[in-house]
Amino acid sequence: MAKVVVAVLGAGLMLAAGTGTASAEGTPPKVTKGPCQYTQTPDEPAARPVPLPPDPRRTPARGKVPVQLKTNQGEIDLTLDRAKAPCTVQSFLHLAKHRFYDRTTCHRLTAYPTLKVLQCGDPSGTGEGGPGYRYKDELPVGLPPAPTDPTGERKVYARGVLAMANAGPATNGSQFFVVYGDSALRPNYTIFGTVGHEGLETLDDVAAGGIKPTPENPAPVDGAPVLKTDILRARPWFC
Repeated sequence: MAKVVVAVLGAGLMLAAGTGTASAEGTPPKVTKGPCQYTQTPDEPAARPVPLPPDPRRTPARGKVPVQLKTNQGEIDLTLDRAKAPCTVQSFLHLAKHRFYDRTTCHRLTAYPTLKVLQCGDPSGTGEGGPGYRYKDELPVGLPPAPTDPTGERKVYARGVLAMANAGPATNGSQFFVVYGDSALRPNYTIFGTVGHEGLETLDDVAAGGIKPTPENPAPVDGAPVLKTDILRARPWFC
């Protein structure tokens, strides 16, 4: 699997995850037949076994779904918005149903002036893992321009946003990030929900704990959180 690539881009930071193509033998990847077209990534197998999501012709595109992430640091309550990102919500609920996120570690915390997120969703805990499939972007529109970027290219991903990490166009998988402080990013990351009050309190506690120092960098602003944050269980509240 390709390791998550992180590149500082001026006032923002790129959040990335590997993407897959056909296998070395030339076997074409499986693709679901619905509008979301979830596509198997043979060269990047699932970090934990999970089938391709359902992909009905009429993808649910209305309503909101409450989801609870129970972590060792406290609850992180999410509200998924089908209207904003129906394929993403469908995939996230599919992974939660198959317990893909259970007993996983949020591997990355950032504390840049313009990027304040906790990144999760990789069962390997390395930033390299995914669900063995990818799917299209459902990019946000109408986000306000980031005041730190005079070019206007970067937008505000506000505190409380829930979004997907990726490695370029149409490479969404399982890794996602939650924003604990207003961040400046190009609008290349699908927003599919929000974090509630209790979840933000948990994120604030994790962020206040800081980032683990390394021999190369005694004061990092990007890396594993000091307060190791494990998702013990991810479930929709109605389950």
